[in-house]
Amino acid sequence: MTERAPVPAHRPHRHHWRRDLVELAALFCAVAVADGIANLVAHGPSGPILLVASALALLVTAAFHTWWARRHSHAPPPRATAPSDPARGAATAESPSGTATTSLWRMRTTVRDEPGSLAALCTALAGNGVDILTLQTHPLPEGGTVDEFLLRSPQHLPSADLSRAIAGAGGRNTWIERADAHDLVDTPTRVLGLATRTALDAAELPLALRQLLGRCTIHSIPATTLSGRPHAGADAPVEGALEATVMRLRDPSGGAITVERPYLPFTPTEFARARALVELDARLGPRVPRSQDVLTLPEGNEITVRRADGSDLAAARAMHDRCSERTLGLRYHGPVADADRYLGHLLSPRFGRTLAATTASGKLVALGHLLWDGDETEVALLIEDDWQRRGIGSELLRRLIAMAVEAGCDSVYAVTQAANTGMVAAMRGLGLPLDYQIEEGTLVITARLDARLRRLPLGAGQAVAQLPYELPRAQQPYGQQNRH
Repeated sequence: MTERAPVPAHRPHRHHWRRDLVELAALFCAVAVADGIANLVAHGPSGPILLVASALALLVTAAFHTWWARRHSHAPPPRATAPSDPARGAATAESPSGTATTSLWRMRTTVRDEPGSLAALCTALAGNGVDILTLQTHPLPEGGTVDEFLLRSPQHLPSADLSRAIAGAGGRNTWIERADAHDLVDTPTRVLGLATRTALDAAELPLALRQLLGRCTIHSIPATTLSGRPHAGADAPVEGALEATVMRLRDPSGGAITVERPYLPFTPTEFARARALVELDARLGPRVPRSQDVLTLPEGNEITVRRADGSDLAAARAMHDRCSERTLGLRYHGPVADADRYLGHLLSPRFGRTLAATTASGKLVALGHLLWDGDETEVALLIEDDWQRRGIGSELLRRLIAMAVEAGCDSVYAVTQAANTGMVAAMRGLGLPLDYQIEEGTLVITARLDARLRRLPLGAGQAVAQLPYELPRAQQPYGQQNRH
C-alpha cells in the first residue's frame, strides 16, 4: 500500500514588525516618486511628451508580454482516436475531415526459429507506421515459428506493401486479411468463452470450433450410414490427426469431425486447442438447454416450444406413426425406410438444432430442424396432420431463422414440393428475399439473410430461438455433406 505524507493544515499568516516597516517605507517611496512625476508634468517644459512616451512604453510592454506568452504556452493535446467501428469490419480513427485513417489486419507469417527474427519483423512493421496490438507464436515441429499478429496500420497502406515488407524481413508463407472488433479479444478470454458455450449446449461444439479456427468447413461424419453400414472417414484416431490443412477429431457422440481450411495450414497449437474442446464435450456428455415457451394458438390451445435432442426419439417416432403417408412424403420426399435411424440422425446436436412443439399433455406434435449442410443451412418442418394450418409451422420456422442468423448464416434453404403449400406459405411469410429453383423434381426455396434480422420480431418466446452468446457476423455454418 502506498503511503501518503499528511497534508499540513492551513495556518493563519503571522505578521512581523520588520515586514511592516519595509511595506511602510515602500509606500513612502511610491508617494515621493508620484509627487515628483506630477511636478515634472505640471511645471516641466516636456510634461505632455513624457506622458505620451510612458503610454507607448506600456503598450509595447503589454504587446511583447502577450507574444511571449503565446509562443511558450503548452501545445493543445492531440486529437483522441475514435473508437473502433465494427460495422466497417476494421477499427478506424477519424481525421478532422471525417475520413478513416487506420485499419485492422490479421497477419500470419512463418520465420526461422533463431534470435533476431521477430525483431526484424517488428522493425519492418514500425518502418511502415504499423502498430502491433497482439502477437501469438506457434512453434512448428519441423523447425521455425508461425507468428500471428493483430495490426493497426495507416489506412493508405495496402496489404501488398505490408506483405512485401514482411517478406523483406524474412517472413514467408505470409497470409493477411482484414480484422474486426471481435479480433481485439485476447485468445485466453475467447477460448474460455467457447468452452463455456460448449459446456452449456452440445450443439455448440461445431460452432465453437468454427469460431476458434476462423473461416473453415466442418463436417460431422456419423459412425454408420442411414442404412447401417460403417461410414467411410469416421475412423479418426483417439488422439486426432493433423495433416496440414485438414484436422480430424474423434466425435464423442460417435464418428468423426473433420475441419478443412485450404487457404491456411493449421498449427499444432490450434490442433491442441480444438482437441481440448472436443475432450471437454466428451467429459460432459449429452446436454441441451431446457428453456421453453408456452404459446396460445388462435383457437385457445396451448403448445410448448423447446429444444429437442436424442431423448425425444421415442416421441418423434410415435408422431411419425400418427402422420399420414402424404405428410411424410412431403417432408422426406419419399418413403422412410428406417425412421428410428433417420430421426436419431436429425435429433443429434452434431448436425444442427431441433425445436419440438408439444401439447399441454406432453404429446409431441411438430418438429423443426435447422441442419448444417457443408457451407449451407437447411430448414425443415414436420407437423402432425391434426395440428396443421394452426400457425405452428410459421412459429417454428421464424425461430429457426433466428437461430441461423445468430449462427452467422448467410442464407437458408428448404427442400419441398410445389404441392406443399404450407411450407411455401411459411417461407413467404418470413418477408425475406426468396430464390426458387427446381432440382430433380423438387422445389428448393432459398432465403437470404442479413444482419438486420437480429431484430426479427419473434412474438412470444423469443429467447428459445436465441443462442447464449452472440457469434461474430463473419461466422458461417458447418455440418455434414448430404442434404436431408
